[in-house]
Amino acid sequence: MKKIGIIICARYQDCGGGKCFRALKERHGGFSRYSADEAVEIIGYSNCGGCPGGNVEYVPAEFSKNGCDVVHLATGLLVGYPPCPNIRRFKAFIESHHGLPVVVGTHPIPRKYLETHRKLTFWDEADLKAFVIPLMAEQRDVLESYD
Repeated sequence: MKKIGIIICARYQDCGGGKCFRALKERHGGFSRYSADEAVEIIGYSNCGGCPGGNVEYVPAEFSKNGCDVVHLATGLLVGYPPCPNIRRFKAFIESHHGLPVVVGTHPIPRKYLETHRKLTFWDEADLKAFVIPLMAEQRDVLESYD
């Protein structure tokens, strides 16, 4: 069984996680890496603590205590405006300090966000582009269903 922890942006701290949990169930977006027959479990769900990400220091340790195998940084860190300026640091810190692999992304990028962000330039940075491309890989009707 794959045990997953999710960290969301504090701007969305009241988010109920519906898109993330649906994407996990349907194996869309960042969760498409897990086969439909692979058992998965969410063992933790928290926000980053707000800029510059104070919770990123200790939340992954709590995830580890619950047997975490991988941390997903939520899609909201990429599609919020502006995208999280610390996402690269979060990934590097969690992987090096906590020894947990990090996947950037949970649910597919909703079509409405995709259309807006394609007009802007911040996703043009090579490493951000690498994060968002897998989250845009779904069919248009799937992206629209996440609007």
